[in-house]
Amino acid sequence: MCQFFSVTSNGSGQIKYFDWELRKKCLSGELDYNPDSHTSINDYFGFKGIREDKRNKYEYNPITGKFIVDKINGKNDRKSVEKKVRAIDFKTIIPQLNIHPIINPFEINPTISIDIAIQRLKQWDSVGASVRASVRDSVRDYVRASVGASVRASVRDSVRDSVGDSVLASVWDSVLDSVRASVRDSVRDYVRDYVRASVWDSVWASVWDSVGAYISSYFTIGKWKDTDNKKGVNPFKCMIDLWNAGYVPSYDGNKWRLHTRDGIVWEGKIKE
Repeated sequence: MCQFFSVTSNGSGQIKYFDWELRKKCLSGELDYNPDSHTSINDYFGFKGIREDKRNKYEYNPITGKFIVDKINGKNDRKSVEKKVRAIDFKTIIPQLNIHPIINPFEINPTISIDIAIQRLKQWDSVGASVRASVRDSVRDYVRASVGASVRASVRDSVRDSVGDSVLASVWDSVLDSVRASVRDSVRDYVRDYVRASVWDSVWASVWDSVGAYISSYFTIGKWKDTDNKKGVNPFKCMIDLWNAGYVPSYDGNKWRLHTRDGIVWEGKIKE
């Protein structure tokens, strides 16, 4: 299955791909192509039949930096193609895409004080449960391969599914299992037998909210669905700041907790 970002080559390092101008035409329906389909790329640029069969196929994930050889049909030009692809300014491919390293908050030491972290948590709480849930559900929808809202819908409308899927999958593979295990272990250790399935469901739902907010940091969207943010302003920045600083919040329906690599470092209720 073709993934973002796909390119084809002639065996001599000359590459073809869909840039933003072509992707816009695909989004508008002017062109009936999948921008990250090797077949679409070859067809659009006139490589059909036997000519298509001779072209090499590659994929590159700019978030993880992973370069993949999909298929070599002619002379192997991997080294030259990889060098060219890594040098691409991806703002010319997806202007809305923000490329930055994936942060696992449980692999870094906190970079802000607990007092500042609590202030960010209060801001996150004020965002509203319905908005946080829409972000969480959008990520869940990706995992279930269904249609989502907020992050997924906003991304889909702007850049199409292959780009959103690529970022979501990258974050999933890199941090999600680790975050879930770390939060669950710290909550279990702290409240012991009190953690029943229903409580864990609430806790895990709040962690999903955090993951969804973090994923939104990879996109600059004019208007995020289901939010009242100003144009170009990410309504989930407070949560992104917490995540990047090494904190993950959880909520059990009664109290908030802040988790770090050292476990729970704060718990309490957010006063209105």
